[in-house]
Amino acid sequence: MRRLPHLVRWFLIGLLAIVPIEQVAAQLRVDITRGNVEPLPIAIPEFLSNTAEANQIARDMSEVITNNLSRSGLFRPVDRKAFIEEPSGVEVRPNFNNWRVLNAQALVVGGASFKADGELQVEFRLWDVFAETAMTGLSLSTAPSNWRRIAHIVSDTIYERITGERGYFDTRVVYISETGPQNQRVKRLAIMDQDGANHRFLTNGDTLVLTPRFSPTSQEITYLAYYNEQPRVYLFNIDTGEQEVLGDFPGMTFAPRFSPDGNNVVMSLAEQGNTDIYAMDLRTRRVNRLTKNTAIDTGPSYAPDGRQIVFESDRSGSQQLYTMRSDGSDIQRISFGEGRYGTPVWSPRGDLIAFTKIFRGEFHIGVIRPDGAGERLLTKGFLVEGPTWAPNGRVLMFFRQTKSDSAGRGGSSRLFSIDLTGFNEREVITPVEASDPAWSPPSVQ
Repeated sequence: MRRLPHLVRWFLIGLLAIVPIEQVAAQLRVDITRGNVEPLPIAIPEFLSNTAEANQIARDMSEVITNNLSRSGLFRPVDRKAFIEEPSGVEVRPNFNNWRVLNAQALVVGGASFKADGELQVEFRLWDVFAETAMTGLSLSTAPSNWRRIAHIVSDTIYERITGERGYFDTRVVYISETGPQNQRVKRLAIMDQDGANHRFLTNGDTLVLTPRFSPTSQEITYLAYYNEQPRVYLFNIDTGEQEVLGDFPGMTFAPRFSPDGNNVVMSLAEQGNTDIYAMDLRTRRVNRLTKNTAIDTGPSYAPDGRQIVFESDRSGSQQLYTMRSDGSDIQRISFGEGRYGTPVWSPRGDLIAFTKIFRGEFHIGVIRPDGAGERLLTKGFLVEGPTWAPNGRVLMFFRQTKSDSAGRGGSSRLFSIDLTGFNEREVITPVEASDPAWSPPSVQ
């Protein structure tokens, strides 16, 4: 395809080259800070192609982009059966009248082709139908096997241009896969794209694994596994499959969480019947105790600037949320509602803390501001737990368990996502039952 003028070129080393077109100011915007947002009608025709070989990739990319935007709850793809015409070329200015009659406010036109060197070339344009202006576009070159990731990058570009927020489609999720009867559960570490594609198991199920966490700065996951019936924390490199023992911690029940710079982890340990919060310097392996209280202090999570930590404690007589500085000073209680609060996780944006709440026999997933104001409950159920943030801080993933029967059978666990409005809850399909999800930082592939 012919290059467009006024393009700037840069590279994602070892993966693909991206070329953005010059952006034209447009008024089309979705305000995602409101409550129940009306989805934006968007037309996404099948991508164009120049060969039969590229045709399948073009169709598949169109479907991935359509599904990504639809699942976000902010976009409503127009039914392709209603299209009056199909685009004739990525560089061809559309006949906007044919899209306005469908009430499509945005139009995505793209194409996929193979270059002489065998690389896959993908281009797309995002058009504001009513303003009749080009909003953004990209030209990307990569190995054909990376087509799905390109589709996620295109989805992110569209999402970012229309919402003003960073996209989250080019990310992955690590979780615990569960099989077998409830009294002999096999739990394996698994990883997949955020939409459930490219699924693979990372451990073989020989040992019980729990609570995986992503490193914010590398291709590493930390998780808790039982070795000789004792809890041991591992660092797992996704690229190489190599594992490193972080330490044996007999009193640990949750895997530690990384600091934002990746140099430290924070964890809770039980010693002599008392559970407190500790931080470990991964460079020196030095452990520093942060809380000293007769209560149970657990579930710590760093703020995105690394200056504060949120945790749960029963020091007030019931399970509540607290914040403190990263050195353990200035402890403040932030939850004062009815019920018990646990599993706090600080948003990547720093503006909210997600939590699990148990109230009147039901579990809830909610959010609260770091000063304790603005508590909102997003979903509830027999058991909903383990919230984890998308890297843009607008979507949460968690696991939901159904109630078992009177004989203890059933009780299946599945992953779900929900946005901050609480109106867009969707199941994330996995091959087997799933729990304890952890969302990757941006572009960890």
